[in-house]
Amino acid sequence: MDYFFKATPGNFKQAMEVAVKEVGKDFTCIMSDAFLWFAADFAQELHVTWVPLWTSSSRSLLLVLETDLVHQKMRSIINEPEDRTIDILPGFSELRGSDIPKELLLDVKESQFAAMLCKMGLALPQAAVVASNSFEELDPDAVILFKSRLPKFLNIGPFVLTSPDPFMSDPHGCLEWLDKQKQESVVYISFGSVITLPPQELAELVEALKECKLPFLWSFRGNPKEELPEEFLERTKEKGKVVSWTPQLKVLRHKAIGVFVTHSGWNSVLDSIAGCVPMICRPFFGDQTVNTRTIEAVWGTGLEIEGGRITKGGLMKALRLIMSTDEGNKMRKKLQHLQGLALDAVQSSGSSTKNFETLLEVVAK
Repeated sequence: MDYFFKATPGNFKQAMEVAVKEVGKDFTCIMSDAFLWFAADFAQELHVTWVPLWTSSSRSLLLVLETDLVHQKMRSIINEPEDRTIDILPGFSELRGSDIPKELLLDVKESQFAAMLCKMGLALPQAAVVASNSFEELDPDAVILFKSRLPKFLNIGPFVLTSPDPFMSDPHGCLEWLDKQKQESVVYISFGSVITLPPQELAELVEALKECKLPFLWSFRGNPKEELPEEFLERTKEKGKVVSWTPQLKVLRHKAIGVFVTHSGWNSVLDSIAGCVPMICRPFFGDQTVNTRTIEAVWGTGLEIEGGRITKGGLMKALRLIMSTDEGNKMRKKLQHLQGLALDAVQSSGSSTKNFETLLEVVAK
């Protein structure tokens, strides 16, 4: 990130100048990731519209827009337990102090990342439209709040349903392996393409999978044969499959998957909704803590692992609850409802489709 902040925004400006020269046309609109706050200045200089795209959860963006309020509320409970809920915004009554992204609480004078969040929050109201990878029916409370803060906020997702990859490969034969498993029996594990589990948690996860009788599919970041105990791989080879990559959306939509052990990144959350798979969440940073709390306390479609860290006992307890009790069935029913809302949103007359048409009008104006 230090390298990024040193290079930007100059490198973007140079690239834009090269593009204009090569194509022979001027910019008429700038669409950027929302984090690239300086795109607002570029658009103003060129007298064109700016359309930022937010790819994480709506609730995490609302917290960025209300950074001053968040700081004020957090100061008021500084001596209170971390699990105490805090009244920040309407519809956020389930949020605890520990759920606030740590990056949001850093001093802007000491953290470039915190300064970037602050600049983004100040720049977004200047946008012609803010587009988001979500759908309005998923979080109506957030939509109401956005309309008061960013009137031109358009949910145009979930992208996994509006633009899925039909050619997603399966080099390790995960889907064929899943075809041989019983319905809703498999534990799917993935912490995304960035996160590596701390050694102690990795060891606890390995022990839980060894003792657990459920079959599992683990999308492991790295080389499993080099980084996991040979004894574990040998012992679990009949009931488990550990690979370096999976076609996640197709995996989660497979009838054999019963639960998803995840870091609660937004793409994974939307994949889980598309596949109707309850989540066991172990968040690490960014919006993952907010997503986890929303999953557990607002939607009721999963739970945070006990203590916030993976332990053998905590994971096995969570697996039993979701896979063997009525609580898991209730989560699946709630996910079926959300999945239905998502599918409706991307239909020709759905909210996301209509919002996308509005977005096209803004970009092409």
